[in-house]
Amino acid sequence: MKIGFVSLPFTGHVNPMTALARKIQSRGHEIAFIGFPDVGPTVRAAGLNFVSYGEQEFPEGSSAGSHAPVSKLHGLDAIKSGMLTLSRAYFSAASEHLPGVLAENGIEALVLDMSHRYLELVPLSLGMPYAHVWNILPIDASGIAPSCFVSRPYEDSPEARAKNLEDMKEIRPYFAYLREAAVDYARRIGLAIDWSDPAATVSKLAIVSQTPREFDFPVNPWPPQFHYAGPFFDDAARAPTPFPWEKLDGRPLVYASLGTLVNGIESIYKTILSALGKLPEVQAVLSIGANVQLGDLGPAPSNFIVVEKAPQIELLKRAALCITHAGLNTTLESLAHGVPMVAIPIGFDQPGVASRIAHHKVGEFIEVDDLTVDGLHQLIQTVRNNPAYRENAQRFKNIIARRHGLEVATEAIESAFEKALAEPPVELSHT
Repeated sequence: MKIGFVSLPFTGHVNPMTALARKIQSRGHEIAFIGFPDVGPTVRAAGLNFVSYGEQEFPEGSSAGSHAPVSKLHGLDAIKSGMLTLSRAYFSAASEHLPGVLAENGIEALVLDMSHRYLELVPLSLGMPYAHVWNILPIDASGIAPSCFVSRPYEDSPEARAKNLEDMKEIRPYFAYLREAAVDYARRIGLAIDWSDPAATVSKLAIVSQTPREFDFPVNPWPPQFHYAGPFFDDAARAPTPFPWEKLDGRPLVYASLGTLVNGIESIYKTILSALGKLPEVQAVLSIGANVQLGDLGPAPSNFIVVEKAPQIELLKRAALCITHAGLNTTLESLAHGVPMVAIPIGFDQPGVASRIAHHKVGEFIEVDDLTVDGLHQLIQTVRNNPAYRENAQRFKNIIARRHGLEVATEAIESAFEKALAEPPVELSHT
């Protein structure tokens, strides 16, 4: 098969998608990874064929500027800005160009980033089989579990479910702006969609999540084609990142990173520097990304190595603790190496990830609005000094090692596509 992959142009989405694409490619399939120009270097470094589109709307080098405003926000403000300034623009450009790209490249089936919402209208209109991938936490709108956009602990009661539904109502207006673009697109191409059904356009063939079943809350509101897999990461898929390894001196290592998107709030970095600066018995590596300047953070304590970009997986192999924004990739990579965490969730699905970190006792979290030097220092000491957190993280390391998430996802997608392509095409309803 010739299979296309499409991802949102964020590192936390492209990295797991390239790992999955490489795995499927290793099974003898031809892969075309389709994306905006700035995705190209990452895809090519993974040894995949890259097909660029949207050069006019998102020319090479434009991502840093377009993502910068969101990087300074947190909570619902980050979601609102992301939906209003990024998601609709990405959908509009992608839906405009994708039909031609699929035809020109002879794509037979498509794997879509679920967060690139409604782009499935393109393969749906073409009668092309498509699968969805959850690179972030799956969004459950049923109310059975707390929304991933809040850090509410899991509770199974009528009152809790009612509150969960209220949380989703608060989020829904931000997604309505993107849905308006999708409805308009479907109307223009004459595609009839039952918009009263929230899952009307979701893949009926395969939905795969890199969240392990054991890391989720103890509920399963998903349809039959949903597959819990496990982390999608592949060391060989990433370009080497320079790092001053000679500066590591053997003290217990704390690795700290706020990811690559909502990572521009200087006060959080300053708090991390001050809290860990009070622990000279540890050595810390802080990755600050591209949205803050080291000079704006003030002098770093002597036990810190501060870099713009870090070889995350290699450092986690040596780490005793990870301070994280609770991005799903960093969280799963920490668990895959048995590293407990202190989380500072900032936006998007990070509150939901943080609440699962606490639920499974592989770490603790503190909200941005509650963050203080003393509070973070105390939480770090709590996790460091209680061996139960590391023991629980080690348990997840064993679970993930047995799970073989990339294998599970590949087999689910491959078998779904093979079955779909062997069957007569389904007649689509067009208006």
